[in-house]
Amino acid sequence: MSTMTFTKLSVGPMDNNAYLLRCTTTGEALLIDAANDAERLLQLIATAPAGISTVVTTHRHQDHWFALEEVVAATGAASLAHAADAPEIPVVTGTLADGDTLPLGDCALTVIHLVGHTPGSIALYHDGHLWTGDSLFPGGPGRTTNPADFKSLMDDLEAKIFDVFPDETVIYPGHGKDSTLGTERPSIPEWRARGW
Repeated sequence: MSTMTFTKLSVGPMDNNAYLLRCTTTGEALLIDAANDAERLLQLIATAPAGISTVVTTHRHQDHWFALEEVVAATGAASLAHAADAPEIPVVTGTLADGDTLPLGDCALTVIHLVGHTPGSIALYHDGHLWTGDSLFPGGPGRTTNPADFKSLMDDLEAKIFDVFPDETVIYPGHGKDSTLGTERPSIPEWRARGW
C-alpha cells in the first residue's frame, strides 16, 4: 500500500488483533477494534504524530471493544460501528452501513456488511487489504450459532468478498494470523459442507 501503512497488535486474554492504520501523506490515523489493553493501544496510537481521528469496531462482541471507552476518552476520536450492532457497543458516536466510504486522509476504506457472526459485523477494504473482524479467518468463517446465520455469513462472504476481490487480497482477521483470499478460496465447498 503506497498511501497507507498499518501496525497490528495482539491484545488481551483472547489475543485480539487491533490495527492502527495511517495515511502516509497526511498522517491521519484510525484504529480498528479497541479490543483490550488500553494502555498498550494508547502507546501504539502515540506513534502516530496526529493521533487517531476514529475507532472502528468490527462487531458487538465485548472482546473487540473492551478498551473502547478508555481509548475514546483519551483521544477524543469518533467511535463508529454498524447500526445493527451499535446499541450493544459503548460510546458509539456514528454508524456505518454496507458500501459506506470511510475517509482516512488521502485514503479511503470501504465498509462491507457481513451478516452472520453478529447482525452488524463489518469488514473494511483498502487497496488489496481486507480487515475482516471475526467474519473470516484462515480456515473458515467466524463462529455462528445456528444454520440460518451460517448460511447468511457464507452467502455474504461469497457474494461480497470472494466474488469481488482477487486471490492476492490479504485478509487480516480479528484473531490470529493473516492469509489471502487465494489461500482460502479452494476450501469454500468444504466450509459449506461442514457447516462451520
